[in-house]
Amino acid sequence: MVSDSKRNPIVLIHGYSASGESFKVWEQRLEARGYDVSTIHICSYVTLTNEVTIKDIAEGFDRALSIDGGLAPEQEFDAIVHSTGMLVIRSWLTAYSSKRRNRLKHLIGLAPATFGSPLAHKGRSWLGAMFKGNKEFGPDFLEAGDQVLDGLELGSRFTWDLAHKDLLSSETFYGTKTDTPYVFTFCGTNPYSGLAKFVSDPGTDGTVRWAGCALNTRKIVLDLTKQPQQGQRIDFDGSSNNGIAPTVLVKGLNHDTIMSNPSNELVDAVCEALQFSPEQDIQDWYKKTSDKLTPKDINPWQQFVVRAVDERDDPIPDYHVQVFTQGNEEFRAIESFGVNVHTYSGDKSLRCFYVNLNGILNPHNLLQPTALPNLVMRVIASSGSQLIDYLGIKNSGEWDAQMDISYLLRESKIKLFWPFTTTLIELKLNREPRKEVAQFLQRLQATKN
Repeated sequence: MVSDSKRNPIVLIHGYSASGESFKVWEQRLEARGYDVSTIHICSYVTLTNEVTIKDIAEGFDRALSIDGGLAPEQEFDAIVHSTGMLVIRSWLTAYSSKRRNRLKHLIGLAPATFGSPLAHKGRSWLGAMFKGNKEFGPDFLEAGDQVLDGLELGSRFTWDLAHKDLLSSETFYGTKTDTPYVFTFCGTNPYSGLAKFVSDPGTDGTVRWAGCALNTRKIVLDLTKQPQQGQRIDFDGSSNNGIAPTVLVKGLNHDTIMSNPSNELVDAVCEALQFSPEQDIQDWYKKTSDKLTPKDINPWQQFVVRAVDERDDPIPDYHVQVFTQGNEEFRAIESFGVNVHTYSGDKSLRCFYVNLNGILNPHNLLQPTALPNLVMRVIASSGSQLIDYLGIKNSGEWDAQMDISYLLRESKIKLFWPFTTTLIELKLNREPRKEVAQFLQRLQATKN
């Protein structure tokens, strides 16, 4: 057993619409494993007020940490976060990043909403306010926390921008060095039961997606503004963090029971993660823990967040994406790619796709696709006006609207299909006004008699 003198204080951060009380079971389980409860600090924050943002909560957390959190100003600590708590701690880390990264040593995510939740856009309705909103009379009565829910919505601009700050940044925020926190994420594999099962989507723990928890995010840029002979049209970002914080899927738990009734095996794994040290191999740790906790017959899911922009980086709100294979002048759509798509309500250039990779990946090796002959992406975009076109690759003078991305199947340093991850894709098109938008008037030539 590790002595208390070698253990960091632990900060616990809850999720949306919850309170610090939701961590009481975990506090008891940690105490039973030898942790001194005086070194466990539970943060409770407000989510059900419409004007409060996740960034506000992150700065409120920083103030609370220094004033009444029981920690010295520069003291190192570990954190266990649930659901929205992951967005709070990541937002806290990205502000004054170097100073804060040095303080946080281990970060444990329990069903973290790293890329939001499919339930978030439903919570903004009156029904969502009735069941999840503030019930106490006062100025915020029946508010559901619109700003927080906006950040939690699938494909939100908040999670897109946050990923560029900490997951795709040139700075290293998470890793295996002593100046960055070790990160470990866990998510249950069971949906909700009872009436709540009707809001549980496949590939989720009832609230967050299996593929939306991990921090091993990659980004692919498909630049359709370039001709093939003009250079590289496929670019990458985030290849260096492929091994950082994949998710351990935990059998028998859902988004609620991972907090209220965690299995002994999960608690043991979290305690081991809190004591992870530079001498250990993080990949070996993940393999050993996954072999112990993850069901063998789990379906492989992947999440894609797509953003379409023009050459000036302005959003393209009206577009359609299709992925297919092509041969003998026939094409076969990858149908699962378009089955589960959510358009972010705050910016329709952002779409979130959830794809079941069964039939796409080799069942015996989930890092290899099946024998797909090739892969093509088709993009159709509309400006809503006959005066403005979106153009890209040209073929015989006409807009072809498609791009061969077979390179991303096997040869690329970042493969398109990677189970239990979120992949960001940025599509670039040219926005071109037709000649009728601006032209010079033709002057009549004076004729000589």
